[in-house]
Amino acid sequence: MAALDGKTALVTGASSGIGAATVRALREAGARVGAGARRTERLDADVTGELDVTSAESCASFVAQAVDALGGLDILVNGAGLALGRDPFTESSEEDERAVLETNVDGLIRMTRLCLPHLRDGGHIVNLGSVAGRQAYANGALYITSKFAVRGFTYALREDLLGRPIRITTVDPGLVETEFSLVRFRGDAEKARGVYEGVEAMRPEDIADCVLFAVTRPPHVNVDEIVVKALTQSSGGRILRADES
Repeated sequence: MAALDGKTALVTGASSGIGAATVRALREAGARVGAGARRTERLDADVTGELDVTSAESCASFVAQAVDALGGLDILVNGAGLALGRDPFTESSEEDERAVLETNVDGLIRMTRLCLPHLRDGGHIVNLGSVAGRQAYANGALYITSKFAVRGFTYALREDLLGRPIRITTVDPGLVETEFSLVRFRGDAEKARGVYEGVEAMRPEDIADCVLFAVTRPPHVNVDEIVVKALTQSSGGRILRADES
């Protein structure tokens, strides 16, 4: 039997990058997966649906329909998230603050609250955090704030659910080559490419492997957190590039 035969999962932010890789990894391990994102045409899962985590109505509709189609829920992977800009906080805007915090924090909390009543005994919640939620770096205050919040929420929820057979994990990646930087730089492909130049960044599949490891431990084992970085990255703000070695 595959490790997750008979299990069901929901993955948010599933249209690309880490989310899409996680959907593939869970399905290959035997789970039936419901995938949600705004770009529904890019979703590939057992159940798919439009999902905007900043909208309470969208989240409620997606959870209800996906859980019904899957016949229950064992795993929730909160993968939706974004960053906007690499500017000093003095150049921040109300619009950017709302977009980042409503996606990375409010959306994650909302999806968790909506899914908790459906999680069966032995269920597992995995939150995609970041090394940015562990150590600050310059010119990323909004994103850093949001990921510190994710880490805090994960541990607070762990306290609240102690005694229930539900496991909770935060996976905190460093540099991963995805569309993340393209979104961060508002579609500027040249700036986005520069983030990954001269360094062997991690791939989405590397992070999906971490998610899969956490959810396939024995039922009595809770992996609280996984911190994973490229070999040439020591922190969110320090990366050794080929021309610097």
